[in-house]
Amino acid sequence: MAEVLGTYFLIFAGCAAVVVNVNNEKVVSLPGISMVWGLAVMVLVYSLGHISGAHFNPAVTIAFATCKRFPLKQVPAYVFAQVIGSTLAAGTLRLLFSGPHDVFAGTSPQGSDLQAFGIEFIITFYLMFIISGVATDNRAIGELAGLAIGATVLINVMFAGPITGASMNPARSLGPAIVSNHYKGIWIYLMSPTLGAVSGAWVYNMVRYTDKPLREITKSASFLKSSRNSG
Repeated sequence: MAEVLGTYFLIFAGCAAVVVNVNNEKVVSLPGISMVWGLAVMVLVYSLGHISGAHFNPAVTIAFATCKRFPLKQVPAYVFAQVIGSTLAAGTLRLLFSGPHDVFAGTSPQGSDLQAFGIEFIITFYLMFIISGVATDNRAIGELAGLAIGATVLINVMFAGPITGASMNPARSLGPAIVSNHYKGIWIYLMSPTLGAVSGAWVYNMVRYTDKPLREITKSASFLKSSRNSG
């Protein structure tokens, strides 16, 4: 329920900003759309993170599962809930904004497929790297997780939005595609964010190295010992 509702509200708010911007002479603007996506993620992480983990994104769920930070058997249910939430949100927007100004609220590449694949991979890698740091590492300031994740989404949408729609989320692209029957480049938005998220999570786990507090690491660091001995 939390994943369905969370994904619904995220996609509804973010895609509504896109649709209203097109229908009303670009009144929302790119910075405005970026802020809506970022703030929506932030408030939903704070309100639902303690219930479902606030994934709202199949790529995040799969990435956590590959790192054994999420039960593999729950992945299908989470992904299904996220796609349902996204599709319902896109359907609601289609009903509210139908008519001559019917706007596709989904994502499609503005340049080449290779460019779109590369950008989606990098921005989802970046997002998952930040999520892994603030949400799974007990040495991070957990209370700021929502702020850090929301800010990362805002940054990514700001520069990648005009090129790929800055999906970072297979459900975000699939829901509007199903509702509008518009599947151009959908394979990019299913594969690239998933690969990017899995890579981001694994790279953070390599960087993490240990769960020991920083004080213990620096105390036992070999370079400090050698400098002390030489002194």
